[in-house]
Amino acid sequence: MLSSVLRSQRAIAVNVQIMRAFVRMRELLVSNSVLAGKLDELERKYQHHDEAIKAILSAIRELMTRPAPKHRPIGFTANLGEHK
Repeated sequence: MLSSVLRSQRAIAVNVQIMRAFVRMRELLVSNSVLAGKLDELERKYQHHDEAIKAILSAIRELMTRPAPKHRPIGFTANLGEHK
């Protein structure tokens, strides 16, 4: 969370890498049922531990069920054929 508040180039790069790691983890979990089974096992094993672990596992589960967003091009794009 701190990397999203700081405004240095390094903090921005770290934040981008964190987001890419979560996206990659979601892709791996969706494509690998064995890994999903291990995640279930971890959830059962640490059921009575820290609430933060539960929150992380819940977020991963949500990422697994939600479809990946479609990417849009970055920047301004003009629709030259469209007149209003």
